[in-house]
Amino acid sequence: MSSPSVQDTAREVARYAEDVGRLRTQVGRVIVGMDDVVRSALLCLFAGGHLLLEGVPGTGKTLLVRTLADALDLAFGRVQCTPDLMPADVVGTYLVTEEHGKREFAFRKGPVFANILLADEVNRATPKTQSALLEAMQERQVTSGGRTFPLPDPFIVLATINPIEMEGTYPLPEAQLDRFLLKGLVPNAGPAEMETILDRTTADATPTVERVLDAERVRGMQALTRSVPLGERARSWVARLVHATRPEAPEAGPLTKRFVRYGASVRAAQALALCGKALALMGGRAAAAREDMREVAHAALRHRIVLNFEAEAEGIRTEAIVDEALGRVGPG
Repeated sequence: MSSPSVQDTAREVARYAEDVGRLRTQVGRVIVGMDDVVRSALLCLFAGGHLLLEGVPGTGKTLLVRTLADALDLAFGRVQCTPDLMPADVVGTYLVTEEHGKREFAFRKGPVFANILLADEVNRATPKTQSALLEAMQERQVTSGGRTFPLPDPFIVLATINPIEMEGTYPLPEAQLDRFLLKGLVPNAGPAEMETILDRTTADATPTVERVLDAERVRGMQALTRSVPLGERARSWVARLVHATRPEAPEAGPLTKRFVRYGASVRAAQALALCGKALALMGGRAAAAREDMREVAHAALRHRIVLNFEAEAEGIRTEAIVDEALGRVGPG
């Protein structure tokens, strides 16, 4: 007969999977296809990280973020990134206010003070404005005028970039890319999916979603994610995988040694572990396995591997490096 603690854990895991299913159902009422991208967004939400979405215009990146926010009873903020966007437009600024005949400086919070922040076309913002997001993303706080202001909990940044327009854009620095837990590639819709999109978007009524989770429940699910055990063999597999993306490592393969300038960081291992735990809970399992980390390997590593100029000339993509690293470490 199972002990109460085991039964309680089983109930919590089942409830977690059920809540994720309800959330996916609501998102699916608006978003057609994009199963991998939706999964990445949910993994980031419940692992407490940030998501970078890359895709050409018209693939539904912004709609996905808005739909997710609509399905959650959380504060939503949006920043439309442009070259003239200033850091104060993101984090806030001090203004002179007058009350009862007395003037004083008061801090007016920017859109970053939200539970879910959409940074639309983040690569259009200047490096100075991009750096304003670094403290918020890593420390969950902003500093202005010598004072520190905590951000709401939970806090997640969902940023979008357009890979085909280079004029008027600023590449994200490696330090900022590393702050994103996962990077999702948004595909174009196929013929069948496009028909469904036409049915939903050109009719007289547009689909709506119901709010299914609030901030307290999301925080509880994030805490449960971190409590999932990660076995010794799974930890060793994650460490060896990340190490295999570094050209100086003995585990590195020929592609990595030739085309990689910098391999994945420690944050990559943390992303693999946290997302593996969340993926296990989504599947109704109370422990993460190597198969869970393998499923999220590309999303966790593709933006953390820096290729050299020879790789660009040869048309080598980071996916090939991740595939090689996965082959080197094997199933464990």
